[in-house]
Amino acid sequence: MSGTEKRLAASNLCVSLGGKDVLHNLSFDVNAGEVVGLIGPNGAGKSTALKAILDIVETGQAAINVDGSDTRSLAPKERAKKLAYVPQGAPVHWPLTAERVVGLGRTPHLNPWQQLGAHDRATVKNVMQTTDCWSMRDRIVTTLSGGERSRVLLARALAVGAPYLLADEPTASLDPLHQLQVMEIMRAVATSGVGVLIVMHDLSFALRYCDRLVLLTDGKVLASGTPADVLTDENLEAAFGVAVSRWGEGGEQFLAPHRVKVRP
Repeated sequence: MSGTEKRLAASNLCVSLGGKDVLHNLSFDVNAGEVVGLIGPNGAGKSTALKAILDIVETGQAAINVDGSDTRSLAPKERAKKLAYVPQGAPVHWPLTAERVVGLGRTPHLNPWQQLGAHDRATVKNVMQTTDCWSMRDRIVTTLSGGERSRVLLARALAVGAPYLLADEPTASLDPLHQLQVMEIMRAVATSGVGVLIVMHDLSFALRYCDRLVLLTDGKVLASGTPADVLTDENLEAAFGVAVSRWGEGGEQFLAPHRVKVRP
C-alpha cells in the first residue's frame, strides 16, 4: 500500500473473548469518502471488529493501517486524530454540560491543560448544530435522554475532525426523525472526504445510505460488496433467517424483513 493512499484497512482480525473465538481472520477496508456498513445478526462480531481496529481488544497478529501507516506505530494522540469513535450506548458519568462533553473531542489537538481556542469552540458549535443538539448545550449530560445523549456523543466524535469515523449503531435509541438525520449526517461526512464505518441493523438504511456492505456471521465475512450484491434474498436468509419485502419510491429502494424463515 502506498503512503498516499487514503484508506483504513484491517487484515486478519482475530479476537477471542472469554475463551470464545469472536473474529476469525476478518479483513475489510474503508476508503476515504465512502460509507461502509457492517451488518449481521447479534453476536456476529460487528462491534468487536470496531474495537479491534481501535486496539480496545487484543487482535494478535492483525494488521491495521490508516493511510498507509500501521496504527500501532502511531502515538496514542496521533491515532486519536485519525480515528474517531462513536460507541454504542456508552454511559456518561461526568456531570458536565453537553457543550463541554463535545469539546472533549478536540482533546487530541490540544496540549495538556490547554484551553479550547476560537477554532475549537467554533468546531464544537458547528457539530452540535449539525447533530441538532446545540439547544441543549448548557444541560448536564447525565440528565439527557438516551437519544439526546447519543447525539451529543456523535457530535463529540465529529468534533475530532478525524479522517475516519467509526460508529457503533449510531441510530439506536433515536426517534425516526433523528435516525434519518444521523444517516444524512453520515452521508454528508463521507461526501466531505471522511471514511465512515458503521455498525448497523436497519437493512433499509444499509441499502439506502451505504456505498459498500460487509455482512458478518459467526465472526467471518459471508458477503461483501455493493448493497445490491450483499442484500440478496439468499444472503439475508442465510445470515438472519428472514425473508424481506422490497419496494421503490422516487427512485430509492427500500427493504424490510417481513417473515421468519425456518433454518434447516
